[in-house]
Amino acid sequence: MKIATWNINGVRARIGNLVAWLKESEPDIVCLQEIKCEDASFPRMEIEDLGYHVETHGQKGFNGVALLSKLPFDEVTSGLPGNDEDAHSRFIEGVFSTSKGVLRVVSLYLPNGNPVGTEKFPYKLDWMHRLEEWSKERLALEEPLVLAGDYNVIPQPIDARHPENWTGDALFQPETRAAFRRLVNLGFTEAIRNVTDEDVYTFWDYQAGAWQKNNGIRIDHLLLSPEAARYLDAADIEKHVRGWEKPSDHVPAVIHLGMAG
Repeated sequence: MKIATWNINGVRARIGNLVAWLKESEPDIVCLQEIKCEDASFPRMEIEDLGYHVETHGQKGFNGVALLSKLPFDEVTSGLPGNDEDAHSRFIEGVFSTSKGVLRVVSLYLPNGNPVGTEKFPYKLDWMHRLEEWSKERLALEEPLVLAGDYNVIPQPIDARHPENWTGDALFQPETRAAFRRLVNLGFTEAIRNVTDEDVYTFWDYQAGAWQKNNGIRIDHLLLSPEAARYLDAADIEKHVRGWEKPSDHVPAVIHLGMAG
């Protein structure tokens, strides 16, 4: 089973790229972030025509997450618990039946947190704390669980081509990285780092020739519960998509699990 995460940076603007990638890559489950549209405006027909079921948690103009799946959804839950006043669409969980039993997959889009000296940074850290508390409850179920998405976290210096350029950024603050470590240390496997210790990235800014210079960062991650990690066969970053016309500034990160639908 192939599971992918991709910050699409506007699904309506990049529906052509999304459809082309779905045909080429053939993932079984896709976690999208920054769909930047309300649920009713999501271009579901083009995706359903390829055999996918579609669930969205959208928001007009920004944020928004979605799950696309060749497997039918058993359950869908939107919104991260812990703050009833948080109206941002950043979290959607799908539950699926597989040959190995239940599988839970989450598409999440963590807050950016910049500028650090504003209320946006505490909001980021609070969101990460809420995710940690939610994850403790889900891990207690002892089921295969995949937390996939744009975490807006550069975990280590190796995850940036020029880490010195990110020292003042919310993505690389000590508090941010510590919160990510606490989450991983609950028992998750960080899929990409489990298979490679090379300099690999998932995001290249549109500015200053970042893509051409390979001036990237790795901020899109797939975290696997112990029950999911035991099925991990491979993980990869489909970097070539960044070179397409009208690309997102992110590229898909994927895993292959030894679980059939």
